[in-house]
Formats: sequence, C-alpha cells, structure tokens
Amino acid sequence: MNFGSYWLSADIVLRASGAHELQRDQDPQLFALIEDVAHRAGLPMPRVYTIDSPQPNAFATGRSPKHAAVAVTTGIRQLLTERELIGVLGHEFAHVKNRDILTSSIVATIASAISMIAWMSMWFGGGRGENRNPIAGLAAMIVAPLAATLIQLGISRAREYQADRDGARTVGDPKALASALAKLEQGAKRITMAVPQATAHLYIVNPLAALSGRGLGGLFWTHPPTAERIERLHAMRP
Repeated sequence: MNFGSYWLSADIVLRASGAHELQRDQDPQLFALIEDVAHRAGLPMPRVYTIDSPQPNAFATGRSPKHAAVAVTTGIRQLLTERELIGVLGHEFAHVKNRDILTSSIVATIASAISMIAWMSMWFGGGRGENRNPIAGLAAMIVAPLAATLIQLGISRAREYQADRDGARTVGDPKALASALAKLEQGAKRITMAVPQATAHLYIVNPLAALSGRGLGGLFWTHPPTAERIERLHAMRP
C-alpha cells in the first residue's frame, strides 16, 4: 500500500480534493503566473488544477519536480491580488523543490509502521501466560501511534516554515506572502471546505480551520500558527 501510494499519491490527493486539471487556453493568466514562478524557482512547469470552492486555499503535490501539480481554489483567485498569489505560488514551488511531499510520505509511512508494530505487540508480544501484561500492551498501542502522529505533525509544521522562507526568497517578496497568509487564514475560518483530514496538511493554510479546536495547546494542528509565520516573513529582508 505504501509503495502504491508513493507512485500514485498525487493523483489520489487531487481526486480526493475534487480538483480538475486546467489547460492553458482555459486560464492563460494563471498559467502565465505559474510558469513565471516555476522559472524563477528553476523548476519545470507543473500540471495545473483548480478546485471549485469559495474557500481561498492552494496546495502542491507530486513525488518530484517532474511529477508535480499545483492546485488553487476558485476562492483564492477572487480574494488575492496578483502579487499575493505569486507569493503563494512561491511557497508551493518551495514545497516541490524541497521534495516535501516525498518527506511527508516517508514520515507517514514510518508513523504507520509504528502504529502497526504497536498493534502487533498488543496481540503477539508482552510475554506469555501469567507473564503477559495486557495493560502495558494496550498502553503501547495507544501511546506509540500518538507519539508518531505528533512527530509527523511537527515535521509538517517545520516544512511550512521552510517553504515560507524559501518561497519568499524565490519571488523576492516576503511581505506579499505575509499579506496573503493573513487573508487566507481569515477566509479559511469563515468558509469550510470538505477535504479529507489526511490531506489537510498539504494546503497552505488549514482548510479545516473553521472546524478545528484549539485544545491541547495546538498539539494536533497540521500547520504552525499563521501569526508566527507572518512575523517570520516580516523579519526577512526583501
């Protein structure tokens, strides 16, 4: 399953998100912007997708730069200025260039393996007969996947900071991305978008923000705090 998801992950994510591929003649303006940012990043032109949703958001996927795809919602086209959209595209191309999708896939695979090992230890480990400790096994089955999930989310948040920084440097305009993030954060809180929880971390801002609570100090957030991202971008030199 992990091998298959590696090769087909982009198509699976795009299909799950309800994305539709665009051709150049359908939206030449968007293609021109994406082509320009791809050139600045030194990357090949990706496939371009649109998601029919009023929520302003975007994501990139693909196991490598040669197999990348960029998807934007109809809402983000209506909300952002061209300058801000270029900042967002810079962020997404940074994910592609840094091979963050591949990193996320590997981390998810390791997290799944930890969960599976914990489950197997519950039923097949922990000694035999009177020496078997079912409570310890049950604790391992709960704690190990939880720890793996926290590690996975921590790496995801670190990748977002890196993509903000690298993307802003690519387009030479950190303030444009900071402005876009502020708008996107508010838009995602106002407008819900039905996406699978497993793909939420791919978007530039959490598409489930309107449904997410803030319990446990944000341990289970898929994204770092937007205010912190904006502050870091403003601290960068143009």
